[in-house]
Amino acid sequence: MVHPLEDMRPAAVTASRFEQGFWGARLDTNRQRTLPSQHAQLAATGRIAALDPDHRPDDPRARHIFYDSDLAKWLEAACYSLSVHADAVLARQVEELIAAFGRLQRADGYLNSWFNIVCPEKRWRNLRDEHELYCAGHLMEAAVAHQQATGQGHFLAMLCRYADHIAAVFGRAPGQRRGYPGHEEIELALYKLYRATGQTRYLDLSRYFIDERGQSPPHYYDVEARARGEEPRGAPYDYCQAQAPVRAQDRAVGHAVRAMYLYSGMADIARHDADEGLLQAGLRLWENVVHRQLYVTGSVGASGQGERFTTDYDLPEETAYCETCAAIGLVFWAQRLLNMYGEGRFADVMERALYNGVLAGVSLSGDRYFYVNPLASRGDHHRQEWFGCACCPPNIARLLASLGTYAYSEGQAAWVHLYAAGGAELEVEGGTVRLDVATEYPWEGAVAIRVDPGRAREFALCLRLPGWCRQAGLRVAGEEVPVERVTRDGYARLRRTWQPGDLVELELAMPVERVWAHPAVRMANGKVALQRGPLVYCLEEADNPFVPLARLALPASAELRRVRRPDLLGGVDTIEGEALVAEVADWQETLYRTRPARTQAVRIAAVPYCAWDNRAPGQMLVWLRSL
Repeated sequence: MVHPLEDMRPAAVTASRFEQGFWGARLDTNRQRTLPSQHAQLAATGRIAALDPDHRPDDPRARHIFYDSDLAKWLEAACYSLSVHADAVLARQVEELIAAFGRLQRADGYLNSWFNIVCPEKRWRNLRDEHELYCAGHLMEAAVAHQQATGQGHFLAMLCRYADHIAAVFGRAPGQRRGYPGHEEIELALYKLYRATGQTRYLDLSRYFIDERGQSPPHYYDVEARARGEEPRGAPYDYCQAQAPVRAQDRAVGHAVRAMYLYSGMADIARHDADEGLLQAGLRLWENVVHRQLYVTGSVGASGQGERFTTDYDLPEETAYCETCAAIGLVFWAQRLLNMYGEGRFADVMERALYNGVLAGVSLSGDRYFYVNPLASRGDHHRQEWFGCACCPPNIARLLASLGTYAYSEGQAAWVHLYAAGGAELEVEGGTVRLDVATEYPWEGAVAIRVDPGRAREFALCLRLPGWCRQAGLRVAGEEVPVERVTRDGYARLRRTWQPGDLVELELAMPVERVWAHPAVRMANGKVALQRGPLVYCLEEADNPFVPLARLALPASAELRRVRRPDLLGGVDTIEGEALVAEVADWQETLYRTRPARTQAVRIAAVPYCAWDNRAPGQMLVWLRSL
């Protein structure tokens, strides 16, 4: 059994700095364009107006059971932004939304715009389908972020009242309902509420929802169905990960976003309680996802029917669902396991998902979004300004606005997981350590870190050596350090007496690489993907006018090179080389024949997957036939 580390925790949002470079530009766009445009969409689509009990529009769809969660995620993102960038307009919008929620809250603490206004008599009658606890969880997360950003407690107090109401309704005591959410999320939110308030009743409620899931007979979803006069659907319950108690689960099933949120909540409770059964279950589920159900882009959830996991090694390309929220949820889960165990394998997945599956979900302009992220497109899949089900846009915004908590950890050591220009101030063994980071990552593998502990003192600095990197060089205060001597679990662990101004220089070899899938991934057999550093690449029709792109094949002998393109897509590196394209001109009207197509050598160029669909519409392809 691998036991969690005693003291390793994510850095606070306010502890990190992102200056220029890849992430500096992205976070500036998130703050200056994404948050304002999302607030405008929340208003234009009636989500803000839906908080007004007197709002009576003609459109019966003007309210929805999960509108509260869209607003809550935007609130959380806005609060993270406010914690590091003052913005009077944004602060006013935040307080106006909080006040609107405050006017909705009932005397007993209940807070849900749909059920308060549309059907108050149906509160807590359908946990399986109607998202009450899911919306409550997102509001709790937003309230915690607000308190941390502003130091004010009014929003947090509102959500504590709501959590107290939920704790009175659900549990194992006489008169309580033994229910749990159909769409998980409140589990991790309650843990955040516990950490923010120190009130163990929120920890207990989070633990209850995790422990109660999947207990039967009778199954709670059947019990509540009968109580509302419906025939139970019966098994399978795996869509909601309720087919068995969580400690007995060993394979990711059902709705992918729900699964990621549940596994994140399980990790929180497992670590707090040192619960070996829950720890082991989490690691089993991790192994299944990462080794059998993970896309090369760091996305999960293959099927659009149910937005769910399917079977092991079932990873289609053009029909891949890969909901943006699922990749975000995977980042949440990976971060928790990383801070439990301090192992680079969790950071590798977190980084893969973040740079590819997550970032593809938002345009370079910051105001158009993918809900679905296929690995091939016929040219008809494009980002949209908004969605009827708009869970993904504010989810991206809150993840990006809190990026520093994923890049750094603190405690008994200073940990650097993601390399970005800027730095952090970390609390390490009772003192503050400032790190100033200079790098052009992910375009370059050189990272320079200036260490300033304020005074000479001993502590450990742990630098991640990414799993994609085959060769690394390291210098500390001008002296070469053999990387293999200081590496453990994917990190170079440098414990020494640090002097103010000590310079650490890390060089990560970053060649262009071909990536092959496991032979059981039948859709990728005979194909390769292109990768450089943490970035997965794709071919777009804009650079490769060889429609359909599936005609292309990459010879094993083809040389591939990285090319700097500061004029393209805001400044990217492309991967360029020579491929073969099957000719179609001599086929005429013949559909089949007994000799192969002639091929022609052509130049191809691939761009980062996270940057696709930011130009003229066209086909896209990640997996190339290999010769």
